[in-house]
Amino acid sequence: MRKLKEILEDYKEGGRSLEDVLEFLRKLPFEDLSFARVDHHRGLRRGFAEVIYGETKTAEQILDIVQAMTAFGSNVLVTRVDAEKARTIISKSVEMVYHPAARILSIEREPIKRNSNGTIQVLCAGSSDVPVAEEAAVTAEFMGNTVKRFFDVGVAGLHRLLHIWDELQEGTVSVVVAGMEGALPSVVAGLVQRAVIAVPTSVGYGASFGGVAALLGMLNTCSPGVAVVNIDNGFGAGYLASIINQTCGAGDTGTSATKINSR
Repeated sequence: MRKLKEILEDYKEGGRSLEDVLEFLRKLPFEDLSFARVDHHRGLRRGFAEVIYGETKTAEQILDIVQAMTAFGSNVLVTRVDAEKARTIISKSVEMVYHPAARILSIEREPIKRNSNGTIQVLCAGSSDVPVAEEAAVTAEFMGNTVKRFFDVGVAGLHRLLHIWDELQEGTVSVVVAGMEGALPSVVAGLVQRAVIAVPTSVGYGASFGGVAALLGMLNTCSPGVAVVNIDNGFGAGYLASIINQTCGAGDTGTSATKINSR
């Protein structure tokens, strides 16, 4: 968005030619890299640039997409990048910052507009859930939100959650991450006025079925105001929390009784 404004202002002042403007606009819908079509228009359409899912892409593919996005002036977020792949990418793109707990790479080309209204709270049941919780937290922070973390507050020691009762009342929206039986979001939703985004993780023994047990438990919660994203989808939860926080801010105390399935 900033890049487009700069180019149009330069053209207005005579600093750029019409050909320069048209060349930029040709790539505005998307840029074809043969293996990927980079959606440069998404920042204008959604308010946030396209996010790169890095787990199944090679380092070279990620670098090509990153180069196209940064040339366009976009901020870049790459999710699900392991440490080895991150080292390869950073060695060729020193601007990139790696967030190891979240397994995320980022570049901030355009100053992030900070939202002063409200706080997103990210909770997780156990320390094994931290990678997914951090993916949600880093995503929400990169989208301009203030994030507060509460980790290892699961129902196996309910006093840990009750200890932060007062702080829980201060959030605009809560992202609650849990594996095993996935009970924590239901408990949190019974304690706060705000929306709760439940994130099932694939943490647990055999009968957890790779997170399916937690997913079904969260979908069947009796607590109203709970949205459920897919298994291990911290990114989706952070993105949804950002939309809620930036739309509602600190002044909206309403809750919703509708479960939303997001992936």
